[in-house]
Amino acid sequence: MSESERYPELGQVVQILQGREAGQFAIVIEKLDSRFVLLADGDKRKYDRPKKKNIHHISYTNFISPEVQKSLLETGRVTNGKLRYAINKFVNEILTDLKKGDQLDGERRCN
Repeated sequence: MSESERYPELGQVVQILQGREAGQFAIVIEKLDSRFVLLADGDKRKYDRPKKKNIHHISYTNFISPEVQKSLLETGRVTNGKLRYAINKFVNEILTDLKKGDQLDGERRCN
């Protein structure tokens, strides 16, 4: 596994595994060093007060928000509205598609 595969990218949606906010989704808004990132969700964790999180305590998703990533790279900031929009988009589109696909689990059952 290379370094880029183990480390989240800016704008990537992650799920928090450890701590008070376990099970919730957030977006990576800054990489601090090889071990820590800053996370925000635009609701409880605003951009101005992000959560410092160990990368071993988060689970990466394959979803990277292009709006958030573009804003962070161009201006170094992102609005809380964009963060909320990206997380809602991920939850509504991506997770509901996964749940729909998981119902049959690739098998057809006849009773």
